Amino acid sequence: MPRQHTHDSPGPRAWLGLLVILGPVLLVSMDGSILFLAMPRISQALAPTADQALWILDVYGFAVGSLLIAFGNIGDRYGRLRLLMIGAAVFGVGSAAAAFASDPQLLIAARALTGVAGATLLPSALAVLSELFADPRRRAQAIGIFAATFAAGFAIGPVLGGVLLERFWWGSVFLINLPVIAVFLLFAPILLREVRLTRPGRVDGLSVVTSAAGLLLTIYGLKHAAAEGLSVLAIVVGVAGLVLLAWFVRRQRRLEHPLMEFSLFRDRVFTVVIITGLLPLAAWSAAAYLSGVHLQSVLALPVLHAALLALPGAVVLTTTCVVTPVVVDRIGKRTALVVCHFSIAAGLLLLLAVSTTGGIGWYIASTAVAGVGYGISFSLVADTAVRAVPAERAGSASAIAETSNEIGNALGIALLGSLAALVFRLQGPDLAPTLDGTLQLPGLTPAVAEDAKSAFVTGLHAVAGVAGLLHVALGVLALRWIPRRVPDAAVDDATDRAGSATR
Repeated sequence: MPRQHTHDSPGPRAWLGLLVILGPVLLVSMDGSILFLAMPRISQALAPTADQALWILDVYGFAVGSLLIAFGNIGDRYGRLRLLMIGAAVFGVGSAAAAFASDPQLLIAARALTGVAGATLLPSALAVLSELFADPRRRAQAIGIFAATFAAGFAIGPVLGGVLLERFWWGSVFLINLPVIAVFLLFAPILLREVRLTRPGRVDGLSVVTSAAGLLLTIYGLKHAAAEGLSVLAIVVGVAGLVLLAWFVRRQRRLEHPLMEFSLFRDRVFTVVIITGLLPLAAWSAAAYLSGVHLQSVLALPVLHAALLALPGAVVLTTTCVVTPVVVDRIGKRTALVVCHFSIAAGLLLLLAVSTTGGIGWYIASTAVAGVGYGISFSLVADTAVRAVPAERAGSASAIAETSNEIGNALGIALLGSLAALVFRLQGPDLAPTLDGTLQLPGLTPAVAEDAKSAFVTGLHAVAGVAGLLHVALGVLALRWIPRRVPDAAVDDATDRAGSATR
């Protein structure tokens, strides 16, 4: 058959447009992890409480995750490129505000603003990217580059943060965003075209508010209880959050056009895949944050040294993400998902060997072994979720998959971080709510400092053990629930659905 698709071959404009789009995508993912090595410096400068420190880390992820689907709908109505431009500008403003925040409350507010902006960028960027490439195969390549860039951002965030902190003050980890945003705002109107879609129904504002408020109230109650003990306030706020989340789920089942289609979870494959999108990122974010504190505050390593130690794991994670599609063609998605969870479990359990006096080798081995599983998860989840449901529900499935990634990143800090904080409060000297706060106290004796470090390491062990066992359980579940062959669609149908995933 003669070739008739030369008019669909992307020219330089399409590839330059892709390059411009990847800038904000990289920033959104990096901002979810770039603070992991910066928190000891931020703690020294702003002296946040234990729950404030956790909010600084994860309010960004909660804002992104709770608003992704809503902004996907809004972009359909008002234009993806317009929303992308507005979101990028607000992202820059939030980054500048975070860099110069003078107290923990202002930093939390700036991180929340940046998260709201980040929620506009991901779905709109993917939709605009898909418009650039009419040829299905080229579009598949572009989407693969998009996914690899997003995964790489999570992996290199801590490394880049450490490099910056070696030479500059802690606010530099936010200011690095501004040049990228400026380049995007300059070239996006030239290289990208507007994308609008017509979809039924409207954005249910009450669902957006209820889901966000329910998440934040529930997590606030958990963090407050972990950091300061059970209180009437923590119980009331936590229960109120759970009630709102339950009401949100019930409301979605009654709406003709729900914000989130919970009926998709009736499919066992879809359920396992969405949990695979959530749990690995939760484990990765918590382990990366706590390990960063261990390297700097317990072992007293310079921040650049700690950043370089994270590099092997970042390389393994990014490489695995890139090669996973090729490997999956040979071994199948079921085997890949099982390997994903068991390798993460093995990597996490290696952290049980770290101590107050050493464990650098165990840390590097942990990030490398677990990095294989994280890379598989980042690469495989969205595509497998989409293929597990009928084609007409592919958009909802992919939106839930993206949301599970962002919520997982935030929940890792919120829940597993709160577990570490609880162990530190119960086992430590109870002089300050955090390890860094304790070590900065004047007149601290070596014995008390050692007790504080030991309590922190015990908390790290508790998190690694719990997260590792959860991954073992999920690996067993994948073996039992996922068929040996997950049905695949034709190449062009798959790429068309991936391109419209968040529209």
